[in-house]
Amino acid sequence: MWEKYLDPRLRGFCPYLAYQERGEPLSQRMIGQGPDGPLPLPPDLFVDGVPVLNVSRGAKTAIAQAAIDRGRALARGGSSSGHLADMRQRGIDAALLLPSYASYLVAMEHKVPGLAAGYADAYNRWLADLCASDPSRLHGAAIIARYDADKMVEQARFALEQNWPAVVVRPNPIAGRLLGDPTDAPFWNFCAEHGLAVAVHEATHARCASTGSDRFTSRFSLHACSHPMEQMMAFLSLVESGTFERLPQLRVAFLEAGAGWMTHWLWRLDKLEYARLSGEVAKTVKRPPSEYFRRQCTIGFEPGEPLIQETLNWLGLDKLMFGSDFPHIDHDDDGVADVLKLPISRERLSAVLWDNATRFLLIE
Repeated sequence: MWEKYLDPRLRGFCPYLAYQERGEPLSQRMIGQGPDGPLPLPPDLFVDGVPVLNVSRGAKTAIAQAAIDRGRALARGGSSSGHLADMRQRGIDAALLLPSYASYLVAMEHKVPGLAAGYADAYNRWLADLCASDPSRLHGAAIIARYDADKMVEQARFALEQNWPAVVVRPNPIAGRLLGDPTDAPFWNFCAEHGLAVAVHEATHARCASTGSDRFTSRFSLHACSHPMEQMMAFLSLVESGTFERLPQLRVAFLEAGAGWMTHWLWRLDKLEYARLSGEVAKTVKRPPSEYFRRQCTIGFEPGEPLIQETLNWLGLDKLMFGSDFPHIDHDDDGVADVLKLPISRERLSAVLWDNATRFLLIE
Protein backbone atom coordinates (compact mmCIF):
# COMPACT_ATOMS: atom_id res chain seq x y z
CA MET A 1 0.00 0.00 0.00
CA TRP A 2 2.85 2.41 0.72
CA GLU A 3 4.34 2.09 -2.75
CA LYS A 4 0.94 2.91 -4.20
CA TYR A 5 -0.22 5.66 -1.86
CA LEU A 6 2.90 7.37 -0.49
CA ASP A 7 3.85 10.67 -2.16
CA PRO A 8 6.34 9.90 -4.98
CA ARG A 9 8.86 12.26 -3.36
CA LEU A 10 8.85 10.00 -0.29
CA ARG A 11 8.86 6.60 -2.00
CA GLY A 12 12.41 5.96 -0.82
CA PHE A 13 10.99 5.76 2.70
CA CYS A 14 8.32 3.11 2.20
CA PRO A 15 8.02 0.96 5.33
CA TYR A 16 9.22 -2.60 4.78
CA LEU A 17 9.34 -5.94 6.60
CA ALA A 18 12.68 -7.51 7.49
CA TYR A 19 14.32 -9.64 10.15
CA GLN A 20 16.66 -7.72 12.42
CA GLU A 21 19.09 -10.61 12.03
CA ARG A 22 19.47 -13.05 9.13
CA GLY A 23 17.53 -15.93 10.63
CA GLU A 24 18.26 -17.21 14.12
CA PRO A 25 19.89 -20.31 15.60
CA LEU A 26 17.63 -23.15 16.69
CA SER A 27 18.63 -22.57 20.32
CA GLN A 28 17.19 -19.07 20.09
CA ARG A 29 14.10 -20.27 18.23
CA MET A 30 13.42 -22.74 21.04
CA ILE A 31 13.35 -19.88 23.56
CA GLY A 32 10.19 -18.74 21.80
CA GLN A 33 8.55 -22.13 22.19
CA GLY A 34 4.79 -22.02 21.64
CA PRO A 35 2.23 -24.60 22.72
CA ASP A 36 2.54 -26.38 19.36
CA GLY A 37 6.34 -26.35 19.10
CA PRO A 38 9.04 -23.85 18.15
CA LEU A 39 7.43 -20.48 17.44
CA PRO A 40 8.49 -18.67 14.26
CA LEU A 41 8.87 -14.98 15.05
CA PRO A 42 7.50 -12.55 12.46
CA PRO A 43 9.67 -10.01 10.65
CA ASP A 44 9.85 -6.44 11.97
CA LEU A 45 8.50 -3.32 10.32
CA PHE A 46 11.30 -0.90 9.39
CA VAL A 47 11.59 2.65 8.10
CA ASP A 48 14.94 3.87 6.79
CA GLY A 49 16.76 1.13 8.72
CA VAL A 50 14.97 1.80 12.02
CA PRO A 51 12.46 -0.65 13.58
CA VAL A 52 9.07 1.02 13.86
CA LEU A 53 8.06 -0.80 17.05
CA ASN A 54 10.09 -0.59 20.24
CA VAL A 55 9.49 -4.19 21.24
CA SER A 56 11.52 -6.70 23.24
CA ARG A 57 12.07 -10.29 22.18
CA GLY A 58 9.76 -11.53 24.93
CA ALA A 59 7.02 -9.17 23.78
CA LYS A 60 7.58 -10.21 20.18
CA THR A 61 7.11 -13.84 21.19
CA ALA A 62 3.82 -13.04 22.91
CA ILE A 63 2.62 -11.07 19.87
CA ALA A 64 3.66 -13.88 17.52
CA GLN A 65 1.65 -16.47 19.47
CA ALA A 66 -1.39 -14.21 19.61
CA ALA A 67 -1.09 -13.52 15.87
CA ILE A 68 -1.05 -17.26 15.15
CA ASP A 69 -4.12 -17.72 17.33
CA ARG A 70 -5.88 -14.85 15.53
CA GLY A 71 -4.46 -15.48 12.07
CA ARG A 72 -7.81 -15.81 10.34
CA ALA A 73 -9.13 -12.54 11.77
CA LEU A 74 -5.93 -10.70 10.88
CA ALA A 75 -6.19 -11.94 7.29
CA ARG A 76 -9.81 -10.79 7.03
CA GLY A 77 -8.91 -7.40 8.47
CA GLY A 78 -6.66 -6.56 5.53
CA SER A 79 -9.48 -5.82 3.09
CA SER A 80 -12.89 -4.23 2.94
CA SER A 81 -14.45 -7.55 1.93
CA GLY A 82 -12.93 -9.14 5.04
CA HIS A 83 -14.24 -6.39 7.29
CA LEU A 84 -17.71 -6.59 5.78
CA ALA A 85 -17.80 -10.39 6.03
CA ASP A 86 -16.82 -10.24 9.70
CA MET A 87 -19.44 -7.56 10.35
CA ARG A 88 -22.14 -9.69 8.73
CA GLN A 89 -21.09 -12.68 10.81
CA ARG A 90 -21.31 -10.71 14.06
CA GLY A 91 -24.42 -8.71 13.22
CA ILE A 92 -22.59 -5.38 13.08
CA ASP A 93 -24.27 -2.79 10.85
CA ALA A 94 -21.58 -0.08 10.79
CA ALA A 95 -17.98 0.29 11.87
CA LEU A 96 -15.50 3.10 12.50
CA LEU A 97 -12.11 1.95 11.18
CA LEU A 98 -9.06 2.95 13.20
CA PRO A 99 -5.35 2.60 12.31
CA SER A 100 -2.82 0.01 13.44
CA TYR A 101 0.72 0.29 12.06
CA ALA A 102 0.06 3.77 10.69
CA SER A 103 -0.32 5.06 14.25
CA TYR A 104 3.27 3.99 14.94
CA LEU A 105 4.59 5.65 11.79
CA VAL A 106 3.06 9.02 12.66
CA ALA A 107 4.43 8.87 16.22
CA MET A 108 8.10 8.50 15.25
CA GLU A 109 10.44 11.44 14.90
CA HIS A 110 11.84 10.85 11.42
CA LYS A 111 15.04 12.25 9.96
CA VAL A 112 13.13 13.62 6.98
CA PRO A 113 10.88 16.62 7.75
CA GLY A 114 7.26 15.97 6.87
CA LEU A 115 7.64 12.19 6.63
CA ALA A 116 5.16 11.49 9.44
CA ALA A 117 2.60 13.69 7.69
CA GLY A 118 3.36 11.87 4.43
CA TYR A 119 2.56 8.54 6.07
CA ALA A 120 -0.68 9.98 7.45
CA ASP A 121 -1.71 11.29 4.03
CA ALA A 122 -0.92 7.95 2.36
CA TYR A 123 -2.84 5.96 4.99
CA ASN A 124 -5.83 8.27 4.69
CA ARG A 125 -5.91 7.89 0.88
CA TRP A 126 -5.70 4.11 1.23
CA LEU A 127 -8.48 4.13 3.82
CA ALA A 128 -10.68 6.23 1.53
CA ASP A 129 -10.40 3.57 -1.17
CA LEU A 130 -11.11 0.80 1.34
CA CYS A 131 -14.23 2.53 2.71
CA ALA A 132 -15.49 3.36 -0.80
CA SER A 133 -16.62 -0.25 -1.25
CA ASP A 134 -19.49 0.38 1.19
CA PRO A 135 -19.44 3.90 2.69
CA SER A 136 -22.75 3.35 4.47
CA ARG A 137 -21.16 0.62 6.61
CA LEU A 138 -17.44 1.44 6.65
CA HIS A 139 -16.67 4.82 8.19
CA GLY A 140 -13.14 6.15 8.22
CA ALA A 141 -11.27 8.11 10.87
CA ALA A 142 -8.45 10.10 9.27
CA ILE A 143 -5.19 9.70 11.15
CA ILE A 144 -3.49 12.92 12.27
CA ALA A 145 0.29 13.32 12.44
CA ARG A 146 0.84 15.80 15.28
CA TYR A 147 4.03 17.50 14.11
CA ASP A 148 2.70 20.49 12.19
CA ALA A 149 -0.57 22.29 12.98
CA ASP A 150 -1.18 23.30 9.34
CA LYS A 151 -0.78 19.70 8.16
CA MET A 152 -3.05 18.55 10.97
CA VAL A 153 -5.76 20.83 9.62
CA GLU A 154 -5.15 19.50 6.08
CA GLN A 155 -5.63 15.93 7.28
CA ALA A 156 -8.80 16.89 9.15
CA ARG A 157 -10.06 18.62 6.00
CA PHE A 158 -9.45 15.40 4.06
CA ALA A 159 -11.75 13.59 6.50
CA LEU A 160 -14.39 16.23 5.92
CA GLU A 161 -14.07 15.84 2.14
CA GLN A 162 -14.64 12.08 2.50
CA ASN A 163 -17.74 12.68 4.64
CA TRP A 164 -16.03 10.79 7.44
CA PRO A 165 -17.32 11.39 10.96
CA ALA A 166 -14.00 11.51 12.81
CA VAL A 167 -10.26 11.88 12.97
CA VAL A 168 -7.94 9.90 15.24
CA VAL A 169 -4.97 11.16 17.28
CA ARG A 170 -2.49 9.53 19.60
CA PRO A 171 -2.61 10.66 23.27
CA ASN A 172 1.18 10.69 23.78
CA PRO A 173 3.44 13.72 23.91
CA ILE A 174 4.60 14.16 20.30
CA ALA A 175 7.55 16.39 19.39
CA GLY A 176 7.57 17.48 23.03
CA ARG A 177 3.96 18.72 22.88
CA LEU A 178 1.04 17.44 24.94
CA LEU A 179 -2.29 16.77 23.27
CA GLY A 180 -3.72 20.13 24.35
CA ASP A 181 -0.66 22.21 23.42
CA PRO A 182 -1.69 25.72 22.24
CA THR A 183 0.44 25.26 19.10
CA ASP A 184 -2.16 22.82 17.79
CA ALA A 185 -5.16 25.09 18.49
CA PRO A 186 -5.94 25.54 14.74
CA PHE A 187 -6.58 21.80 14.49
CA TRP A 188 -8.93 21.70 17.46
CA ASN A 189 -10.70 24.83 16.18
CA PHE A 190 -11.24 23.20 12.79
CA CYS A 191 -12.67 19.99 14.25
CA ALA A 192 -15.01 21.90 16.54
CA GLU A 193 -16.15 24.27 13.79
CA HIS A 194 -16.85 21.51 11.26
CA GLY A 195 -18.35 18.92 13.60
CA LEU A 196 -15.55 16.35 13.31
CA ALA A 197 -15.35 14.02 16.28
CA VAL A 198 -11.83 13.35 17.59
CA ALA A 199 -10.97 9.79 18.64
CA VAL A 200 -8.02 9.42 21.02
CA HIS A 201 -6.35 6.04 20.57
CA GLU A 202 -3.10 4.67 22.01
CA ALA A 203 -0.93 1.81 20.71
CA THR A 204 1.78 0.07 22.77
CA HIS A 205 5.45 -0.16 21.72
CA ALA A 206 5.54 3.12 19.78
CA ARG A 207 8.80 5.06 19.45
CA CYS A 208 7.52 8.06 21.35
CA ALA A 209 7.03 8.99 24.99
CA SER A 210 4.68 6.41 26.51
CA THR A 211 3.64 5.72 30.08
CA GLY A 212 5.57 2.84 31.61
CA SER A 213 8.30 2.66 28.96
CA ASP A 214 10.78 4.29 31.35
CA ARG A 215 10.49 1.38 33.79
CA PHE A 216 9.12 -1.73 32.03
CA THR A 217 10.13 -3.80 29.01
CA SER A 218 7.58 -6.65 28.95
CA ARG A 219 4.47 -6.40 26.79
CA PHE A 220 2.57 -7.56 29.88
CA SER A 221 3.40 -4.30 31.69
CA LEU A 222 3.70 -1.90 28.77
CA HIS A 223 0.32 -2.83 27.36
CA ALA A 224 -1.25 -2.59 30.81
CA CYS A 225 0.13 0.93 31.33
CA SER A 226 0.07 2.63 27.97
CA HIS A 227 -3.58 2.44 26.97
CA PRO A 228 -5.45 3.68 30.06
CA MET A 229 -2.71 5.87 31.56
CA GLU A 230 -1.95 7.75 28.34
CA GLN A 231 -5.69 8.34 27.93
CA MET A 232 -5.95 9.69 31.47
CA MET A 233 -3.26 12.26 30.80
CA ALA A 234 -4.67 13.11 27.36
CA PHE A 235 -8.02 14.00 28.92
CA LEU A 236 -6.25 16.00 31.61
CA SER A 237 -4.23 17.90 28.99
CA LEU A 238 -7.38 18.91 27.11
CA VAL A 239 -8.93 20.06 30.39
CA GLU A 240 -5.94 21.97 31.77
CA SER A 241 -5.06 23.61 28.45
CA GLY A 242 -8.55 25.09 28.24
CA THR A 243 -9.34 23.26 24.99
CA PHE A 244 -12.66 21.98 26.33
CA GLU A 245 -13.51 25.31 27.94
CA ARG A 246 -12.71 27.26 24.76
CA LEU A 247 -14.52 24.89 22.40
CA PRO A 248 -17.73 23.63 24.04
CA GLN A 249 -18.94 22.11 20.77
CA LEU A 250 -15.82 19.89 20.41
CA ARG A 251 -16.52 16.14 20.71
CA VAL A 252 -13.80 13.75 21.90
CA ALA A 253 -13.86 9.96 22.41
CA PHE A 254 -11.34 7.95 24.42
CA LEU A 255 -11.10 4.50 22.88
CA GLU A 256 -9.59 1.05 23.45
CA ALA A 257 -8.58 1.61 27.05
CA GLY A 258 -11.68 0.46 28.89
CA ALA A 259 -14.14 2.76 30.63
CA GLY A 260 -13.94 2.01 34.35
CA TRP A 261 -10.84 4.16 34.91
CA MET A 262 -12.73 7.28 33.87
CA THR A 263 -15.06 7.13 36.88
CA HIS A 264 -12.15 7.20 39.33
CA TRP A 265 -10.22 9.76 37.26
CA LEU A 266 -13.14 12.21 37.16
CA TRP A 267 -13.81 11.71 40.85
CA ARG A 268 -10.17 12.46 41.67
CA LEU A 269 -9.95 15.45 39.37
CA ASP A 270 -13.19 16.89 40.78
CA LYS A 271 -12.91 16.15 44.48
CA LEU A 272 -9.17 16.16 45.13
CA GLU A 273 -7.74 18.51 42.52
CA TYR A 274 -10.40 20.98 41.35
CA ALA A 275 -11.98 21.30 44.81
CA ARG A 276 -8.63 22.27 46.36
CA LEU A 277 -6.37 23.51 43.59
CA SER A 278 -8.62 25.13 40.99
CA GLY A 279 -7.12 28.57 41.59
CA GLU A 280 -3.91 27.42 39.94
CA VAL A 281 -5.71 26.74 36.63
CA ALA A 282 -8.53 29.26 36.95
CA LYS A 283 -7.83 30.91 33.58
CA THR A 284 -8.39 27.73 31.60
CA VAL A 285 -10.51 25.44 33.83
CA LYS A 286 -13.81 27.06 34.74
CA ARG A 287 -15.74 24.04 35.99
CA PRO A 288 -15.15 20.57 37.50
CA PRO A 289 -13.49 18.28 34.92
CA SER A 290 -16.42 15.83 35.06
CA GLU A 291 -18.63 18.54 33.57
CA TYR A 292 -16.39 18.78 30.51
CA PHE A 293 -16.54 15.01 30.10
CA ARG A 294 -20.30 14.83 30.38
CA ARG A 295 -20.75 17.82 28.06
CA GLN A 296 -18.31 16.83 25.31
CA CYS A 297 -16.88 13.31 25.63
CA THR A 298 -17.64 9.64 25.34
CA ILE A 299 -15.60 6.53 26.06
CA GLY A 300 -15.31 3.03 24.64
CA PHE A 301 -15.59 -0.03 26.86
CA GLU A 302 -13.89 -3.39 26.43
CA PRO A 303 -15.46 -6.77 25.71
CA GLY A 304 -16.03 -8.51 29.04
CA GLU A 305 -15.28 -5.39 31.09
CA PRO A 306 -16.83 -5.55 34.60
CA LEU A 307 -19.05 -3.01 36.35
CA ILE A 308 -20.61 -1.64 33.16
CA GLN A 309 -23.90 -1.07 34.98
CA GLU A 310 -22.19 1.03 37.64
CA THR A 311 -20.08 2.89 35.07
CA LEU A 312 -23.21 3.79 33.10
CA ASN A 313 -24.87 5.02 36.28
CA TRP A 314 -21.92 7.25 37.13
CA LEU A 315 -20.87 8.58 33.73
CA GLY A 316 -24.31 8.75 32.14
CA LEU A 317 -26.37 6.55 29.83
CA ASP A 318 -25.12 8.35 26.70
CA LYS A 319 -21.40 8.16 27.55
CA LEU A 320 -20.38 4.57 26.72
CA MET A 321 -20.03 2.87 23.35
CA PHE A 322 -18.82 -0.58 22.43
CA GLY A 323 -15.83 -1.36 20.22
CA SER A 324 -15.01 -4.87 19.00
CA ASP A 325 -11.32 -4.08 18.30
CA PHE A 326 -11.50 -6.34 15.21
CA PRO A 327 -9.12 -7.72 13.98
CA HIS A 328 -6.60 -7.02 16.74
CA ILE A 329 -4.99 -9.74 18.82
CA ASP A 330 -6.04 -8.36 22.21
CA HIS A 331 -9.55 -9.80 22.29
CA ASP A 332 -11.43 -12.95 21.46
CA ASP A 333 -13.98 -13.21 18.68
CA ASP A 334 -17.06 -13.15 20.90
CA GLY A 335 -17.02 -9.49 22.02
CA VAL A 336 -20.48 -8.66 20.72
CA ALA A 337 -21.89 -11.81 22.30
CA ASP A 338 -20.34 -10.74 25.62
CA VAL A 339 -22.11 -7.38 25.45
CA LEU A 340 -25.45 -9.03 24.69
CA LYS A 341 -25.07 -11.01 27.93
CA LEU A 342 -24.59 -7.90 30.08
CA PRO A 343 -27.13 -7.70 32.92
CA ILE A 344 -28.48 -4.35 31.73
CA SER A 345 -31.83 -3.24 30.34
CA ARG A 346 -32.71 -3.33 26.65
CA GLU A 347 -32.65 0.47 26.61
CA ARG A 348 -29.09 0.51 27.92
CA LEU A 349 -28.04 -2.24 25.55
CA SER A 350 -29.35 -0.22 22.63
CA ALA A 351 -27.53 2.85 23.91
CA VAL A 352 -24.08 1.25 24.19
CA LEU A 353 -24.35 -0.81 20.99
CA TRP A 354 -25.90 1.80 18.67
CA ASP A 355 -27.47 5.03 19.91
CA ASN A 356 -24.44 6.57 21.63
CA ALA A 357 -22.02 5.88 18.77
CA THR A 358 -24.32 7.14 16.02
CA ARG A 359 -25.18 10.24 18.03
CA PHE A 360 -21.55 10.97 18.83
CA LEU A 361 -20.35 10.36 15.26
CA LEU A 362 -23.39 12.05 13.68
CA ILE A 363 -24.11 9.07 11.45
CA GLU A 364 -27.44 7.34 10.79
